[in-house]
Amino acid sequence: MSESPVQSILVIDDEHAITQSLKYRLQHLGYEIDTSSDAQQALEHLQAKDFGLVLLDVRMPHGSGLDMITPIRRISPDTLIIVITGYGTFDMVVQAMKLGAVDFITKPFDPERLNIAVRNAFECRRLTAENASLRKAIEHRHPPEILIGISPAMLELHRLIGKVAATDSTVLISGESGTGKELVALALHHQNHSRMGPFVAVSCGAIAENLLESEFFGHEKGAFTGAIAARAGRFELANKGTIFLDEVGELSPNLQVKLLRVLQERSFERVGSSKTRAVDVRVISATNRDLEQEVEEGRFREDLYYRLNVIPITLPPLRSRPEDIPILIRHFLDRVNRLSNAMTTGVTSEALRLLQAHQWPGNVRELENLIARVVALKESGPIDVDDLPASIRQSKKSEGPAAGFSFPPQGIDLPCLIEELEHDLIEKALALSHGVKSRAAELLGLNRTTLVEKIRRG
Repeated sequence: MSESPVQSILVIDDEHAITQSLKYRLQHLGYEIDTSSDAQQALEHLQAKDFGLVLLDVRMPHGSGLDMITPIRRISPDTLIIVITGYGTFDMVVQAMKLGAVDFITKPFDPERLNIAVRNAFECRRLTAENASLRKAIEHRHPPEILIGISPAMLELHRLIGKVAATDSTVLISGESGTGKELVALALHHQNHSRMGPFVAVSCGAIAENLLESEFFGHEKGAFTGAIAARAGRFELANKGTIFLDEVGELSPNLQVKLLRVLQERSFERVGSSKTRAVDVRVISATNRDLEQEVEEGRFREDLYYRLNVIPITLPPLRSRPEDIPILIRHFLDRVNRLSNAMTTGVTSEALRLLQAHQWPGNVRELENLIARVVALKESGPIDVDDLPASIRQSKKSEGPAAGFSFPPQGIDLPCLIEELEHDLIEKALALSHGVKSRAAELLGLNRTTLVEKIRRG
């Protein structure tokens, strides 16, 4: 809820002395108080602003306050209600609780009883919000298969997540779309047991630029056209937890400056407010752009880049880890078969060869969608070449590794190109074999002596 950090309360009572007394007591305790003396005015308040709690008097000028519980909950389902009255009976308490009130206090007020009731209501609200956030995070983690794999690159990724998660350092996750950047951020958040706050994600590229500042930092009522109520931003909601800034390279220069200030000073102002709010939040960013190049070309602030890139994590594309493809296929098949009652039993060796040779521009997400589509059309038996899309089957007809190559008008320097390709393949083989030259030689189809000589010359 947007006002939960402020802990706002609406007092509904037709006795002016009562509303002013409650307002004085509760404001003194740090709560934000609005008052209303009749039902219609109260409902208008609730439509215009989010309240964490309503204190509702039973005796109202034109009927029972209990009749207001249902419309209050319809307008603002997350707002909690405490009923107050000087004429309480057991039946009235039961009726109020059945309608959805969380507590019942009587006049004249015992100050300590009132304080405890209000404090308990906000604690209940906080726990409810945290549980909802946790459920959302758990659901959001599905499907976790993007992080499945036995390739050296994936094993190194899991090792790095384990080390980085225990820190509060700012992390920048780089990688192509579909490689699982948000799932890595979630893993970093959930494995950090010192941060018990929520995981809040915001896509910097999916929100209009003129709304993004309000989305980040919140706004006050009337700050701009359409701001009919005060609203907390994502940084405020993520307090004591993690904020994940996806597609951070899309930020405008103006917002880059404001984000830099939050990272430096751990504070911000809502749009339309001069009040500075402190925030304790871990920032994890992600991008599919080359931010170093963006900095060089003047589109991204260098100081912000270094603030975000304290710990870099780069996710490998699926095409660089073909040994993970059989495991991922098996995982997807098991899940899709279970959900659709299908009997697709596996994949033929020739189909698997084509799948491992495919470039996967959409990465694991593309593979998942492909398996779901094939199973829906096939229903049983193994996936064969004919079940694959034409774009993947075409590689079977290719005439070699240069089949898709187009000569530039000026021609090429073949010896130089071959030398660069050889150097690149040797580096990749050494990386896959963790520097073990005999294993790298096997991957390249060379003997160890030849490989050592090529490394020495290179």
